[in-house]
Amino acid sequence: MRFRAKIVDLACLNHFSRIINTIAKLAKTCILRLTVCKLYFILSDKVANGGASMWCELSQGNFFDEFQMEGVAAEHNEIYLELVPENLSRALKTAQNAKAVKIKLTNKHCPCLSVAVELPSLSSSSRIVTHDIPVGVIPRRMWNDFREPSVPDFDVSIYLPALKTMKSVVERMKNLSNFIVIEANLSGEMNLKIETDLVSVTTHFKDLGNPPWASEDGYQSSAQDRDLESMAEACIDIKKLQQLLAGQQVNPTKALCNIVRKRIVHFILLHEEVSLQYFIPAVA
Repeated sequence: MRFRAKIVDLACLNHFSRIINTIAKLAKTCILRLTVCKLYFILSDKVANGGASMWCELSQGNFFDEFQMEGVAAEHNEIYLELVPENLSRALKTAQNAKAVKIKLTNKHCPCLSVAVELPSLSSSSRIVTHDIPVGVIPRRMWNDFREPSVPDFDVSIYLPALKTMKSVVERMKNLSNFIVIEANLSGEMNLKIETDLVSVTTHFKDLGNPPWASEDGYQSSAQDRDLESMAEACIDIKKLQQLLAGQQVNPTKALCNIVRKRIVHFILLHEEVSLQYFIPAVA
């Protein structure tokens, strides 16, 4: 099992660093799955137990100048590692103006991802700062626990309003309640609602648009016979939503959410070569 990669391009390095920061805000520990073409960051708290789950996918070719890996076996050419993303985020913070960053799977007392940051220096030799991040190697028999979560058959799919706007609304509401209701329809309308014994607050968004799949393919066979104005809603933990919005540094070109009435809200943030999915289960 071997892995080594190198980033030289500063823009790619900073972009990669922002994605890791986002992941560190969403997950205390996560699984890093390495394949020949892609990297995946996976958080699979069991949704049944009220945990959120995350699936973030990036194409390695868009970030790394060199990327070599040999998986566990020829027919299973993948590596699954458990790590604390905050540690990786910290290591990358030291690389803001690095000449290059090398990441390598090593074994120093325990398996580590060694991040070697080559910093510019005044003399001809460059300085290299190495961070060893302990990782756990996930055995082959457990890989199935980290498969891509299936997208539930949703009632409504809608584009999100500007995430900054949504973030400031949610931050104000978070002081009033622990739960927030998200509701939307197939006419591009979405509401964020808080209801407590003392106060009821609703923020309305309209003309958001619905993704084309919301009506075309079999996904939404029921949409044809449904009232486009009728709202599908789910009540979720406001802290989990705030975490997603506050930690968000992917700067998506598209952001949308799918609502399964009273069951789950599924967020998708897309930015060229990165996709981040986040699932927040509804509370009864």
